[in-house]
Amino acid sequence: MDKENQLQQLFQLGQQMQSRLAEIQQKLEQETVTVSSGGGLVDVTVDGKGTIRSIRIDPSAVDPTDVEMLEDLVVAAVSEAQRRSYERMETEMRQATGGMPMPDLGSLLR
Repeated sequence: MDKENQLQQLFQLGQQMQSRLAEIQQKLEQETVTVSSGGGLVDVTVDGKGTIRSIRIDPSAVDPTDVEMLEDLVVAAVSEAQRRSYERMETEMRQATGGMPMPDLGSLLR
């Protein structure tokens, strides 16, 4: 196989990968992950790219004398939801690339 054919095949592979990444982006935007903290006092939902879509706070978690506890619950739920979302994104990317090492694709998908 000559170099021109090899380059053409490499170019086609790049186009296929770009198309697959676009499909993954669309899929991840549709998926959601919901995480609870504080025994269900705070629920956070993020999309497959880690973007916060909603936060639900049980009224019983709102204690004006302990706002710090509520803040901690929100941070914990957001952090865990985003972590799970990023893990899902990495799994999708690994499958799309056949396990090839890739740069930090999370920044490309945001």
